[in-house]
Order: sequence, then C-alpha cells, then structure tokens
Amino acid sequence: MRFDLVLDNWQMFAGGLWMTLQLTALAVLIGFAIALPFGLIRARSNGAVSRLINAYVYAFRGTPLLVQLYLIYYGLSQFEWVRDSFAWVILRDAWWCALIAFSLNSGAYATEIIRGAVQSVPEGELEAAKSLGLSPFKVARLVLIPAALRRALPQYGNEVVFMLHGSVVASVITIQDILGVGRTLNARYYLAYEGFLTAAALYMVLAFVVVFTFRQLEKRYLGYLKVAR
Repeated sequence: MRFDLVLDNWQMFAGGLWMTLQLTALAVLIGFAIALPFGLIRARSNGAVSRLINAYVYAFRGTPLLVQLYLIYYGLSQFEWVRDSFAWVILRDAWWCALIAFSLNSGAYATEIIRGAVQSVPEGELEAAKSLGLSPFKVARLVLIPAALRRALPQYGNEVVFMLHGSVVASVITIQDILGVGRTLNARYYLAYEGFLTAAALYMVLAFVVVFTFRQLEKRYLGYLKVAR
C-alpha cells in the first residue's frame, strides 16, 4: 500500500474535496429553493400546478441520478438549437451540467420531504394562529413553514448525505471531485486501492460532519416535541 503517494498528492485531494463541497452545498441550497414552494403547493393543492410538480418529482425520483446527468451533459448537446442558444454557454460546461442535475434531483426529493412535513403540522397550531387574526400569508410564514421545517430536519439530513454520496457521479463527466481525484491517482501510479480508500475516508468524514450537524439542529429545534410527549 503506497499511502505516501496520497500524502505527496494531498493538494489534488484538497481540490477534489473543495469541488465536492461546492457541488453538494449548492445543489442542496438550490434544491431547497425549489422544494419549499413546490412542497407547499403539493401539500395544499390538488390543481394542475400540483400535478405538474408531481410529474417533475416522479420523473427525477424514478430515474437514476447518473442517467439524469448523462441526459443533461450528453443528451442536450445533440440538439443544434441548444448549441445555438444562449444556454450553451452553461450547458457545454461539465460543472454546470452536474450542478443542474444535482439541484433538480435534490429538489425532487426535498419536495416530498417538505410536503410530508407540512402535512404533519397539527391543524390546531394553524387554527390557533388564525384565531389571532393573522392572514393566511402570515400563518404560513410565521407558523406553518417554521413548524414544517423543524419536522423536516431528520429527513433533510438524510437527503444531504444522499446528495453527498450521489455527487460521485460527477467524476464520470471529467469533474475532478473526490472520487475523480482518487481515480486519477490510481491511474497515474498504477495503484489499485489507495485512491479509492482515501476517497472513501473523506466521504465518511464529510458524512459524519453532516450527520453531527443535523443532530445538533434536531436537539435545538425539535426538543420541544420530545418534552411535549
């Protein structure tokens, strides 16, 4: 085992770590921005818009992330009108294609998380807010959304970990994330395990940090529910 080569190339892994953190964090943030309004609509409406959102959720939850990435990175480039459009500046770049695929995928899963959290908020809390004379908008902003987001924390922590693990597919379109750097190291020095073992260790550390962070958030924001029981 030549872990001295890993130490000699630590800057490569530092760059891969930064790339993974960028993609994961941005995808989760953009996915949340998509999921919050979509989840509210799914929970409170059965109209045409809700059905369109359901179709989006079904499409991205029902297909593998790798296929979605391939369709965006390789598939869209097959259309001449895409290559001639202003969007080609973004879609010809592997990083942007990965971010788009990851964000849409995370948004689909997070939409269902938020929908379930909204539906789990007791109607009594909402009725109490309405009895104070609050408008529907204020009820949603001050009561419904905060209560739903608190309840969504455990499931959302899992989604962040899943997105972190799913980000490994970025390496198949030449992005040098953690796994991509591990592959490069193995190929450069004809290694079998060292690059992959180092990548696995880094992913485990990142997953631990995410889990620990969400556990602390749960203790702070969900503690009152445990006391109520």
